[in-house]
Amino acid sequence: MTKASTAFPAHSTDAVAPNTALSTGLPSVAPSDTDTGCPVPTVRNDGPGGLVGEWRDLLARHAAVSCALEKDLQREHHIGLSEFETLDRLVDASCDSYRMSDLAHDIHLSQSALSRTVARLERDGLVDRTLCTEDRRAIYVCLTDKGRAVHTAAAPTHRDVLERTLH
Repeated sequence: MTKASTAFPAHSTDAVAPNTALSTGLPSVAPSDTDTGCPVPTVRNDGPGGLVGEWRDLLARHAAVSCALEKDLQREHHIGLSEFETLDRLVDASCDSYRMSDLAHDIHLSQSALSRTVARLERDGLVDRTLCTEDRRAIYVCLTDKGRAVHTAAAPTHRDVLERTLH
């Protein structure tokens, strides 16, 4: 027989609406769009200026758009949002190679997260990695023809999701 913990008393939620925090009455989790399962931005006015509300709205909108992009890109092209963003930056750079540290900064990923993303893209033949001849510590990422083709196919999906979620 297990002894119940008394460290946190139980609370009744009978009178509280779903997705509402007990102490504040504010939404605790953004409701989900039933079609996508992605969070839907909610509006909060916290007084003059509403800076906290604006910040939370921005975060919720970013989460909703990112979730929709991730789902559609995975479903239709078998790549994630980080992979698409990496390919997109390589295409936009219009050069033979992109330094990994610059790429990580530009797409707001940690060096570690970008390394994992590039490893997946390299495994799938979408990019190549090369060492810098002047500085053997620097690594460059190069888009392959296959990577360019995957980007070309996925770009309309990316644009459609942005149109749908941002307008």
